[in-house]
Amino acid sequence: MKLKISIVMLACLMALSGCTGAANEAQAQGKINVVTTVGMITDIARVVGGDRVSVIGLMGPGVDPHLYRAAAGDVKTLGDADIIFYGGLHLEGKMADVFERVSKRIPTYPVGEGVPVDQRLTDPNYPQFADPHIWFDVSFWSLAVGRIQDGLSTLDPDHAAEYQQRASDYQAKLRTLDEYVKTAIQTIPESQRVMITSHDAFRYFGRRYGIEVLALQGISTEAEASVEDVRHLTGIVVQRKIPAMFIESSVPQRTIEAVQAAVRDEGWDVKIGGELFSDAMGDAGTLEGTYIGMILHNVNTITTALGGNMPPLPDNLADYSSLVAGV
Repeated sequence: MKLKISIVMLACLMALSGCTGAANEAQAQGKINVVTTVGMITDIARVVGGDRVSVIGLMGPGVDPHLYRAAAGDVKTLGDADIIFYGGLHLEGKMADVFERVSKRIPTYPVGEGVPVDQRLTDPNYPQFADPHIWFDVSFWSLAVGRIQDGLSTLDPDHAAEYQQRASDYQAKLRTLDEYVKTAIQTIPESQRVMITSHDAFRYFGRRYGIEVLALQGISTEAEASVEDVRHLTGIVVQRKIPAMFIESSVPQRTIEAVQAAVRDEGWDVKIGGELFSDAMGDAGTLEGTYIGMILHNVNTITTALGGNMPPLPDNLADYSSLVAGV
């Protein structure tokens, strides 16, 4: 028992030491110590902040923000921050108390709340709550970029012009990306323009880009799929002869595989069309580990699996061309 306690204490101390080291390094370099939650926010904080910031993201590849609980090391990291950006709209629901506490002394920005209330989708199971997955409408994610720019400019007004320029340049890429996604999805035959995923993260995507979205689980992965949910979705797939379904990098794939097996029992063969990034991006250092690269990966996966064709990539997104088949 003493050995187990010692190991736990050592792990906590190592976590705290690592976080303190990152904060001290940022301070020594004269940089702003930025702490973020999900990778999509981490990415744009680095883009907008440039060499003025040191960014620590709490949630890496494959991490589900709906279920994430702040560990002792995370609380220390947040406490050492100069500024904090998180999704809000109950995305990181189990961290709400932590954000409330640290916001009393550290500038803390829920970037999702930049989306106007009348444009937010609500959770079908809990209508009083908004759907937090706003990054799947690229035009909304441009608003999140603006929130990060505002936060950094308020904290560091001497460099506000730099933040504004980087944000503006990035938002120009997002406008191009937004139009590109629309064009790609429209190449899918209309009768096959249906995407089925593990949990209900893509409704903003569906509304913005004109594709029907169906899911086994609700907006939060806390709600598990039931036998009835599997049976209902199986009937839809068989009746409409949907060619493909999709798994997600941050959600166990067993529920989608259960639907696939049930569909086969009914005489229709639906394939797994590929893995989508929903609540978490890809590995650091890969194109899927960037927001734009993640969106391009998803669109490529969805479009090709459902019978569409990827259009040529626009010039100002050419750095991401290795993600797009045939370009």
